[in-house]
Parts: sequence; C-alpha cells; structure tokens
Amino acid sequence: MSNPAAGPDADAPAGEGLELAQFGAGCFWSVELAFQRLPGVARTEVGYSQGHVDAPTYRDVCGGGTGHSEVVRVHYDPKEIPYAVLLDVFWAKHNPTTLNRQGNDVGTQYRSGIYYYTAEQETQARESLAQKQREWKEKIVTELLPARKFYPAEDYHQQYLEKGGQSAKKRCSDPIRCYG
Repeated sequence: MSNPAAGPDADAPAGEGLELAQFGAGCFWSVELAFQRLPGVARTEVGYSQGHVDAPTYRDVCGGGTGHSEVVRVHYDPKEIPYAVLLDVFWAKHNPTTLNRQGNDVGTQYRSGIYYYTAEQETQARESLAQKQREWKEKIVTELLPARKFYPAEDYHQQYLEKGGQSAKKRCSDPIRCYG
C-alpha cells in the first residue's frame, strides 16, 4: 500500500474558477494573514505538507520526524490576482536564504518552499526564484516541488492572528504581529 502523504494534493479548490497555491515560509500564522489580505484570495488554510507521515498533528510535525513543512494553502482567483503576485508576497514575507529557520523558529517544518500544482506554476516559480537570486548575495534555499497531500492544521491554528484581533480585511496594511 502506498503512503498517502507522498501523493499529490488532489483536493479541489473552494469554488468555481479558483486555483490552489501552497507556500512554506516559516511559521504559518503570519504568512496566512498576509495572503488573507490580498484581493482575489478567496480562502486560506494552514497545514502540513511535503512529509512522509499520514495525518500528522502539530505535535508530530514539531517533533521533527514527519518531514512536513508548515504551509499555507491559498485558494485564489487567477483573474483577480495572478500567481506572480502570490509569489511576490511569498518572497517578501520571509528570508529564503536561511535553511530550516525563520527568525527564532528553527526546524525542518519552517523551511522555505513553493509547492506547485501545475506546470505553469512551476515555470513561474522557477523564473521568480532565479530573479530573486539575483537580488540576494546569499544562496536561496527555497525548495520547489509538486504540492503533496495537504493536511489541515488543527482548528485553533486556522486564521490564528485574525482570531487574535489582527485585521484580515482586503488591502489592510497594518503591521503583522506574530505571537504564540
């Protein structure tokens, strides 16, 4: 029997005309809020992907043995927001040159990754990475891989910063404060 965690993310987007994107950029809370604020993003979910354990929990992922990355899955309307804009937000939200680390968060679950659903997303992600590498002196360590099965994080992680009082209104430019 094959491992479901190693399979593709076969979930359907949350509505007609929407597409999926998946990004890992450290702790998923602030990354999710940045995507929530974008016009054209219909829905965001935080969860775990790119690992080898079926149905991991937050505790499992933080233990470091599952291989999963903390990711944000974005349901977006490509007619309202191009994938290239999502890539721009991804790059702006984290340091892509630190391996398995963002700020004080250390572990493989905090790695930088773009997990694509289509050949077009892959092409745009590779072109975007090449452009960003010209802007950084340090080597970018972002992984580019096909999106694997997505496991939603526990409910209390979903829209965590919005639940804590930070605005998720479209076009909001308030600073994003991450806390745990």
